[in-house]
Amino acid sequence: MDANNLMQVVLGVLAAYLMGSVSSAVVVSKLRGLADPRSYGSGNPGATNMLRSGDKLAAALTLLGDAAKGLLAVLLVPRLMGSDSPALLAAVALAVFLGHLWPVFFGFRGGKGVATALGVLLGLSIWVGLACLATWLLVFRVSRTSSLAALVAASVAPLAWWALHGLDPVFVGVLLMTMLLVWRHRTNIRALRAGVEHGFQTDRPTDDKSHRG
Repeated sequence: MDANNLMQVVLGVLAAYLMGSVSSAVVVSKLRGLADPRSYGSGNPGATNMLRSGDKLAAALTLLGDAAKGLLAVLLVPRLMGSDSPALLAAVALAVFLGHLWPVFFGFRGGKGVATALGVLLGLSIWVGLACLATWLLVFRVSRTSSLAALVAASVAPLAWWALHGLDPVFVGVLLMTMLLVWRHRTNIRALRAGVEHGFQTDRPTDDKSHRG
């Protein structure tokens, strides 16, 4: 790889990270005159916590926005770079995900990455993305616990990629995303193990951080 190609890759990864750094929850909250989602409920700027504001449209817009940035990053950035190499796809996928977790525009206080990861997976492989979405819906239907559904669906992602596409650089990217997503849910995991994780519910903004999502 020559210097020009390397610079293109660096710029592509940076562009993906900046796309991921746009926090849909914070932006939507400001546009709709809602409290900052990092100030109530679980403190997580994601769709589940946005539901606790009582504004279902805001939650839906957050979900769509977070998924869309993951999807668009893996579809557009490699195309603009003129390459669809697995290594570049993996780097872009991981960069947009990292941007969501630690957004430079919002003090590096981001979400847990569930919707963004789904968008990334749908962009990388529609079948892997749909497999994870179906898993999330099934687990949530049974448990009514979004964190458990997210953890199980995330665990399916690298297995589904391996089964459908083999072990390639994208598999490594998907595996790293899964590991990061699980790590971001470490508080939820402790609550699940203790049997105190809250099921799905909506409530008005509160400072009580015991509601996780």
